[in-house]
Amino acid sequence: FFEANWESNYAGVNACNKILANEAITANENIVAQVRAYRALYYYNLFDLFRNIPLDTTFIHEAGWTPEQSDPKTTFEWIESELLAVADLCPSTIEMGKINKYAAHMILAKLYLNHNAWFQDDSDKSWYGKCIDELEKVMEGGFSLSSTYSSNFMEDISANKEIIFGIPYENKYGGGNYMANLWSHNAGRARWNFSGWATGGGIVFPQFLDIYEEGDKRFDLTWTGGPQFAADGSPIMVDGKQAEYTRELHSIDNPGCYPFESYRLIKYEIKSGDFGTSYDDVPYFRLADAMYMKAECLLRLGGYKGETIQDAADLVTAVRMRAFGNDASKATVTPEQLIGGSSYNYGHRENTAKMGEEDNWIITEEGGADIEFGGLLDEYAKEFVCEAHRRDDLIRFNIKGTNMNVYCGKSWFCKDAETDRHSDIFPIPKSALDGNIKLKQNPGYGM
Repeated sequence: FFEANWESNYAGVNACNKILANEAITANENIVAQVRAYRALYYYNLFDLFRNIPLDTTFIHEAGWTPEQSDPKTTFEWIESELLAVADLCPSTIEMGKINKYAAHMILAKLYLNHNAWFQDDSDKSWYGKCIDELEKVMEGGFSLSSTYSSNFMEDISANKEIIFGIPYENKYGGGNYMANLWSHNAGRARWNFSGWATGGGIVFPQFLDIYEEGDKRFDLTWTGGPQFAADGSPIMVDGKQAEYTRELHSIDNPGCYPFESYRLIKYEIKSGDFGTSYDDVPYFRLADAMYMKAECLLRLGGYKGETIQDAADLVTAVRMRAFGNDASKATVTPEQLIGGSSYNYGHRENTAKMGEEDNWIITEEGGADIEFGGLLDEYAKEFVCEAHRRDDLIRFNIKGTNMNVYCGKSWFCKDAETDRHSDIFPIPKSALDGNIKLKQNPGYGM
């Protein structure tokens, strides 16, 4: 579920099609509903990532058959119709790894929320009302915000009342949440005595860190920087010097980032002696997300069914309260702040000097004041960083007076602003193109 790729999602589709071809299973209405909902979720991911995808809903095919790409509108309508048909047939019980009715309505809500961004036409705002209608059904599930932010990222979140749908990982049956392993330097493992591999490949841009406000507890619960110490309190030494994660960093490939550049992610629980975070459950959907989505729709609509943009601000404030220790003076946000620009200082920021040489900065200043609903975009960033959220959000938020979104229209780190939106979606993998001559590459990516 957590992988943004063609192969794993189509493997999920094929597995669902195989189950639905089994007559012994199809006699159970609840199981059929859940499998169809899972399949719709896989197709949701594929549609979001690649848009021009084959739509295959059967398991048995004629010899030599290969699928053709479906029109995006047709695929969208199929995903919608599947979820509308099965959502309320899914169980209302919340169990890790088992899709429930509220999760199915959550997928529908995300489908509606992203519709206008996907089809690059925001003239019909009724989709935001449809999103709110689905979110109301989600909120009937009795979910509640966890008292602490970190509670959502523990190794075991099965009893967490904020989780709408979660993916269970554990040592006995299989791991897969490698956040700590990907972000920590090999020497940095000593801070927790975790035993798994570590690549140190994860970075966060300084401009991202700058959007956190003073007193926001999520900063220290999400990132670690500065001098690093082992679990026993002794300095972690590398080549005779104490390991220290710096806030600033060089570039991707010219000359590249150095081993201890950038703060590192510590959002997911790292238990002493564990492999890292490999066995940490993943909160795929949680209540805070539903609340922010409803707030976004209320802001975009200017209100809905008696609720106003002030209600949108109240929803965001409710989530922020735990981040600021229930200090209302710091946690409260206004509609104007959410509708206004982003505090993220967008722009190219790259140091092309090699280590030990005099700095050679390439810097452009683009800022974020021209981003529609930029304040809300910043709130999404701080709450949902490293929860497979950011790309979708950047695609959905536009730059004022243009048809360009933040994802394509802004620069950050070594990535420059683009002149079109072809990279809203990813290129179809060469392995898929090689295996099916009917497939055509997505526009803007060549052959």
